[in-house]
Amino acid sequence: MTADRRPKHAAVARRARRAFHYIWASPATAIGLSIGVVALCLGAKARIVDGVVEIGGGRRAAPDSPRRRIPFDAITFGHVILGRDPVCLAHLRAHEHVHVRQYERWGALFFAAYAVASGIEALRGRNPYWWNRFEREARAKAAQRSG
Repeated sequence: MTADRRPKHAAVARRARRAFHYIWASPATAIGLSIGVVALCLGAKARIVDGVVEIGGGRRAAPDSPRRRIPFDAITFGHVILGRDPVCLAHLRAHEHVHVRQYERWGALFFAAYAVASGIEALRGRNPYWWNRFEREARAKAAQRSG
């Protein structure tokens, strides 16, 4: 193989790996897009950031309900991040993009892996969200990016 063909081969390999990640995570992405369509119908806005669809804002389905009924500011499904509003999306972007990479590794199995990780922490008597290995990884990597 000549030297001028190596960069082309590497680029093709990167694109193939990227395509595989999108396909592998696509069942979760489909769920996120389905929920996102409802949010868009309620006035949310969508944008693509680093290959990830971010959807946030708009009128809430139950605008008079207290905020505590929705226990998160953002949630990730495959290559879709659903956020309370654009400010939350911007603030949590690094954290949620770590979850995107987790979906790329685990695919649809991420749902079960996340639940098992939470269950293990609950059995240990710890907060199943805070101590969940996937959340700890997301917090750590997001902190590295910002610090």
